Amino acid sequence: MQAIDIMSINACSAGPDTPINEIARKLCDRNISAMPIVDRDGKVLGIVSEGDLLRRIELGTVKKPRWTDIFSGDAALARDYVKSHGRAAKDVMTHPAIVVEEDTDIAEIANLLESHRIKRVPVVRDGRLVGIVSRSDIVRGLIVAAKTWSRSRRVDEKKIRAEILEEIHRLPFAHGTFVNVVVEEGEVHLWGNVESDEQRAAIRVIAENTRGVTQVVDNLADWRLHGYA
Repeated sequence: MQAIDIMSINACSAGPDTPINEIARKLCDRNISAMPIVDRDGKVLGIVSEGDLLRRIELGTVKKPRWTDIFSGDAALARDYVKSHGRAAKDVMTHPAIVVEEDTDIAEIANLLESHRIKRVPVVRDGRLVGIVSRSDIVRGLIVAAKTWSRSRRVDEKKIRAEILEEIHRLPFAHGTFVNVVVEEGEVHLWGNVESDEQRAAIRVIAENTRGVTQVVDNLADWRLHGYA
């Protein structure tokens, strides 16, 4: 699944000279957390998020000077001043914006959102805005993907059992456990001993994510409760 499969088209955007109060109103009216800033040709220049509008002179939320600010340098202090006192989108926007192409894989988009702690990312074609992907769009994609994935998960029981055991033995957190697997018509029964609730949950998830599994019955015992720990 790629950006083009889940992106919202007709994304709300603004020009670099758009006043700050108009940006704030659009964010509130559209119930969105950020807005791409584009030039006349639709090329993405930056993005204004709610976070960019938190420290504003109008709100009285401008950071008070601290003695450590002397180490920031004049350029950094000047940037902070423009961001908190500027009147247009170009003054407060984060730039360059993090963007993705239409064929960017959804896993890469999820990594970008998580690593940069952002909620949405513009989608571009030749640098021009064509859509936007938000965390909500990824969650909506999960609904469709989960159905398709479930329909394709029919394989024979011996293969299911072998794949589960192989994955359990491969992962380091399962070392020290004794687990047996019984599969009948896609239903997996887990038997054996584990050392912790976390191991139990991980082994259950391994079984649930194995292709062909329709249900998991957890019969695992905690050997700490039986005097083996």
